Amino acid sequence: MSEVILRTKDLMKKYGGHTVVDNLNIEIKRGEIFGLLGPNGAGKSTTMNMICAIVRPTAGSVELLGKNPWKQKKDVIHKIGYIPQELAIHGKLKAWENVELFTSLYGIKGAQLKEAVNSSLEYVGLLDRKRDFAKNFSGGMKRRLNIACAIGHNPELLIFDEPTVGIDPQSRNFILEKIRESNRSGETVIYTSHYMEEVEAICTRIAIMDNGKIIACGTSEELKKMVSDSTDITLEEVFLSLTGKKLRDSAE
Repeated sequence: MSEVILRTKDLMKKYGGHTVVDNLNIEIKRGEIFGLLGPNGAGKSTTMNMICAIVRPTAGSVELLGKNPWKQKKDVIHKIGYIPQELAIHGKLKAWENVELFTSLYGIKGAQLKEAVNSSLEYVGLLDRKRDFAKNFSGGMKRRLNIACAIGHNPELLIFDEPTVGIDPQSRNFILEKIRESNRSGETVIYTSHYMEEVEAICTRIAIMDNGKIIACGTSEELKKMVSDSTDITLEEVFLSLTGKKLRDSAE
């Protein structure tokens, strides 16, 4: 039986009287690419921020690698690579300086740090641009640099929060292939998106989230079986059937 790498129990986040995440219960096993699919405002990013101990839950719990990321933050935070929806890079720094800055926060120094920086930039196809300033990069290149900044410390769990929003198709396909490659190398991946096509293409299991709640969870085939005797229907039709809403099914 595969190890459960992440478990949430009755996880909740409220802002004032508004419930953003509502009694969320998920289990993610080592080696999965777990997709969290839902529209903007569904609570996906807030959920990821609670898992990464950035936003404190109102109620419920998070267990990451058997530990509480809030009470045992130092024990688990270096095992997470978080790629946020908003770019977390500094335009006035060169590419290698950005990666070095973030990687060094995990206590990596000297020759090991230099190797980690070069390896991360090579992984995202930016090694030949390492001395260029981030502000001069295209949108897709900035997204790739964002990933490089999150993987230099060799994390076990990668969290991608809508990493392909607003980028060109070539960069999008590059990022999706790199996620598959990371997973084949042993990393567990959580991938949040409102693009049907992406989630169905790369995820081993998919949770549909709406209004802060998990409506359904399973493989693409299992989700289709929940609403029809046939698996010939589309994931978009599944989403519409379960939530009563339409969702964009492909990236621009």
